[in-house]
Amino acid sequence: MEDKIRELIRQSQEAKGQAYCPYSKFRVGAALLTDNDCYFKGCNVENACTNLGVCAERTAITKAVSEGHKTFKAIAIASDMEDKFISPCGACRQVMREFGSKWDVYMTKPDGSHKKMTVDELLPISFGPDDLSVKKINKN
Repeated sequence: MEDKIRELIRQSQEAKGQAYCPYSKFRVGAALLTDNDCYFKGCNVENACTNLGVCAERTAITKAVSEGHKTFKAIAIASDMEDKFISPCGACRQVMREFGSKWDVYMTKPDGSHKKMTVDELLPISFGPDDLSVKKINKN
Protein backbone atom coordinates (compact mmCIF):
# COMPACT_ATOMS: atom_id res chain seq x y z
CA MET A 1 0.00 0.00 0.00
CA GLU A 2 2.93 2.35 0.66
CA ASP A 3 3.76 2.47 -3.09
CA LYS A 4 0.14 3.32 -3.88
CA ILE A 5 0.19 6.20 -1.41
CA ARG A 6 3.44 7.54 -2.88
CA GLU A 7 1.81 7.37 -6.32
CA LEU A 8 -1.34 9.03 -4.98
CA ILE A 9 0.70 11.92 -3.57
CA ARG A 10 2.69 12.22 -6.83
CA GLN A 11 -0.53 12.39 -8.84
CA SER A 12 -1.98 15.06 -6.54
CA GLN A 13 1.11 17.19 -7.13
CA GLU A 14 0.80 16.60 -10.88
CA ALA A 15 -2.89 17.59 -10.83
CA LYS A 16 -1.95 20.88 -9.17
CA GLY A 17 -0.29 21.86 -12.46
CA GLN A 18 -3.69 21.94 -14.18
CA ALA A 19 -5.28 24.30 -11.65
CA TYR A 20 -7.24 27.22 -13.08
CA CYS A 21 -6.80 29.91 -10.45
CA PRO A 22 -6.37 33.32 -12.12
CA TYR A 23 -7.87 35.17 -9.14
CA SER A 24 -6.35 33.62 -6.03
CA LYS A 25 -3.19 32.21 -7.65
CA PHE A 26 -3.62 29.36 -5.11
CA ARG A 27 -3.09 26.09 -6.97
CA VAL A 28 -4.56 22.90 -5.49
CA GLY A 29 -4.46 19.37 -6.88
CA ALA A 30 -6.05 16.19 -5.59
CA ALA A 31 -5.78 12.51 -6.44
CA LEU A 32 -8.30 9.93 -5.32
CA LEU A 33 -7.69 6.18 -4.92
CA THR A 34 -10.76 3.96 -5.31
CA ASP A 35 -11.40 0.64 -3.62
CA ASN A 36 -10.36 -1.16 -6.82
CA ASP A 37 -7.12 0.84 -7.17
CA CYS A 38 -8.17 3.36 -9.83
CA TYR A 39 -6.77 6.88 -9.59
CA PHE A 40 -8.73 10.05 -10.36
CA LYS A 41 -7.12 13.49 -10.40
CA GLY A 42 -8.71 16.88 -9.93
CA CYS A 43 -7.67 20.51 -9.61
CA ASN A 44 -9.32 23.67 -8.41
CA VAL A 45 -11.26 25.64 -11.02
CA GLU A 46 -12.04 29.24 -10.12
CA ASN A 47 -14.71 31.47 -11.59
CA ALA A 48 -15.13 35.23 -11.74
CA CYS A 49 -18.34 34.65 -9.78
CA THR A 50 -16.34 33.39 -6.80
CA ASN A 51 -18.94 31.10 -5.24
CA LEU A 52 -19.05 29.03 -8.44
CA GLY A 53 -15.47 27.81 -8.13
CA VAL A 54 -14.84 24.10 -7.52
CA CYS A 55 -12.18 22.63 -5.25
CA ALA A 56 -9.70 19.98 -6.40
CA GLU A 57 -11.04 17.36 -3.99
CA ARG A 58 -14.61 17.73 -5.23
CA THR A 59 -13.43 17.65 -8.84
CA ALA A 60 -11.63 14.32 -8.27
CA ILE A 61 -14.59 12.82 -6.40
CA THR A 62 -17.05 13.97 -9.07
CA LYS A 63 -14.89 12.45 -11.81
CA ALA A 64 -14.74 9.13 -9.97
CA VAL A 65 -18.47 9.03 -9.24
CA SER A 66 -19.31 9.96 -12.84
CA GLU A 67 -17.39 6.86 -13.92
CA GLY A 68 -19.18 4.56 -11.46
CA HIS A 69 -16.80 4.59 -8.47
CA LYS A 70 -18.30 5.30 -5.06
CA THR A 71 -15.98 3.57 -2.59
CA PHE A 72 -12.64 5.19 -1.83
CA LYS A 73 -9.46 4.20 0.00
CA ALA A 74 -7.70 7.55 0.12
CA ILE A 75 -7.32 11.03 -1.27
CA ALA A 76 -4.15 13.16 -1.38
CA ILE A 77 -4.24 16.95 -1.58
CA ALA A 78 -1.37 19.14 -2.80
CA SER A 79 -0.68 22.88 -2.84
CA ASP A 80 2.29 25.23 -3.08
CA MET A 81 2.40 26.04 0.66
CA GLU A 82 5.90 25.16 1.86
CA ASP A 83 5.45 25.40 5.62
CA LYS A 84 1.93 24.05 6.09
CA PHE A 85 0.05 20.91 5.10
CA ILE A 86 -2.90 21.68 2.80
CA SER A 87 -6.20 20.92 4.50
CA PRO A 88 -9.58 20.37 2.80
CA CYS A 89 -12.24 23.05 3.24
CA GLY A 90 -15.47 22.31 5.08
CA ALA A 91 -17.47 21.73 1.89
CA CYS A 92 -14.92 19.19 0.66
CA ARG A 93 -14.95 17.42 4.03
CA GLN A 94 -18.73 17.06 3.80
CA VAL A 95 -18.53 15.75 0.22
CA MET A 96 -15.88 13.23 1.32
CA ARG A 97 -18.17 12.18 4.19
CA GLU A 98 -20.92 11.37 1.71
CA PHE A 99 -18.78 8.41 0.63
CA GLY A 100 -17.82 7.17 4.10
CA SER A 101 -15.95 8.34 7.15
CA LYS A 102 -13.22 5.72 7.53
CA TRP A 103 -11.07 6.43 4.47
CA ASP A 104 -7.76 8.29 4.54
CA VAL A 105 -6.92 11.89 3.65
CA TYR A 106 -3.26 12.72 2.96
CA MET A 107 -2.54 16.42 3.39
CA THR A 108 0.79 17.17 1.73
CA LYS A 109 3.54 19.73 1.27
CA PRO A 110 5.40 20.32 -2.02
CA ASP A 111 8.34 18.20 -0.80
CA GLY A 112 6.04 15.15 -0.62
CA SER A 113 5.83 15.02 3.17
CA HIS A 114 2.33 14.34 4.41
CA LYS A 115 -0.02 14.14 7.34
CA LYS A 116 -2.64 11.37 7.30
CA MET A 117 -6.08 11.68 8.88
CA THR A 118 -9.36 9.91 8.28
CA VAL A 119 -12.46 11.69 7.04
CA ASP A 120 -13.96 11.01 10.48
CA GLU A 121 -11.05 12.79 12.19
CA LEU A 122 -11.44 15.77 9.86
CA LEU A 123 -15.21 15.93 10.32
CA PRO A 124 -16.16 14.47 13.72
CA ILE A 125 -19.79 14.05 14.74
CA SER A 126 -20.73 14.38 11.08
CA PHE A 127 -23.98 14.14 9.18
CA GLY A 128 -24.07 11.51 6.45
CA PRO A 129 -26.39 9.41 4.31
CA ASP A 130 -27.11 7.00 7.17
CA ASP A 131 -28.60 9.87 9.19
CA LEU A 132 -31.44 10.20 6.68
CA SER A 133 -32.83 6.81 7.70
CA VAL A 134 -32.85 7.25 11.49
CA LYS A 135 -36.18 7.23 13.31
CA LYS A 136 -37.76 10.66 13.49
CA ILE A 137 -40.72 12.05 15.40
CA ASN A 138 -43.83 12.40 13.25
CA LYS A 139 -45.04 16.00 13.36
CA ASN A 140 -47.66 17.18 10.90
